[in-house]
Amino acid sequence: MSTVIKFIFEGLPVRGMLVRLTDSWQEVLRRRQAIGMHPPEVRVLLGEMAAAGVLMQANIKFNGALVLQVFGDGPVKLAVVEVQPELSFRATATVVGEVPAGARLEAMLNVHGQGRCAITLDPKDKFPGQQPYQGVVPLHGDQREPLQDVSQVLEHYMLQSEQLDTRLVLAADDQVAAGLLIQRLPVEGEGNLAGHRNEDDIGLSEAYNRISMLAATLTREELLSLTPEAILHRLFWEETVRVFEPQQPRFACTCSRERVQGMLRGLGREESDSLIEERGLVEVGCEFCGLQYRFDAIDVGEMFTSPADQPPGSRAVQ
Repeated sequence: MSTVIKFIFEGLPVRGMLVRLTDSWQEVLRRRQAIGMHPPEVRVLLGEMAAAGVLMQANIKFNGALVLQVFGDGPVKLAVVEVQPELSFRATATVVGEVPAGARLEAMLNVHGQGRCAITLDPKDKFPGQQPYQGVVPLHGDQREPLQDVSQVLEHYMLQSEQLDTRLVLAADDQVAAGLLIQRLPVEGEGNLAGHRNEDDIGLSEAYNRISMLAATLTREELLSLTPEAILHRLFWEETVRVFEPQQPRFACTCSRERVQGMLRGLGREESDSLIEERGLVEVGCEFCGLQYRFDAIDVGEMFTSPADQPPGSRAVQ
């Protein structure tokens, strides 16, 4: 079963989190088969993004959707993961053209340096006029060197946007998507203002660096094959680690017939009527879960007719 566990290092301003997506990630890929399976390199990218998105949502406890996107100028035009507060998630990608075998982030999304990563926080209960928060970073570092994987991009994002030192290790295949997050927490009264640091600050920084370097020794094969408990023992057996109750992420899609109807209304009556004339129905498929929504001429007529104008017994009022 898919799981997320949080843990802290006793006496140190360092926290961590492990995610292992099994059944939920396999369900994402199973649903994708009905639409057309992504190339292996894109499946790895999406799996790593799914693990990262779940880690980030669990880390901030945000009452709304967290949307992680990468987009650019390569054959992968867009890859997106959406995670809800209860850690249900969905993922998809738009691929145009051939993805080179063994391609990493640069070859998939950042061929001409136009790639971007966006993280959007969309609150469930918005105030009037409130817009979702979005942060965007390029797919290159401060020295404009290309970042080659999602973990590097998100480490850079966290340092730039949150000023938090973060170590992120991600891996995915067709069975498991997994991730390890280590983060240094700010300490009240840190003596690093105006360039001054005391011995305690240096000691705390060294503790984070030590734990971060231990995390970096975790191999892709270990992350995909070992249980969270085994990983913690393998990496941090000399540390005092307190582990909290696990959470269970799951696949879930937020699409609905009502949402599709809203989209069609936004396109206008003329567009829907032209599809009815050409094909006999309007058919819209969800890119996340593969579910097909079909609307015939009567459905379209009711969609663009106000309830007060509909005759008794019509399908819209049943």
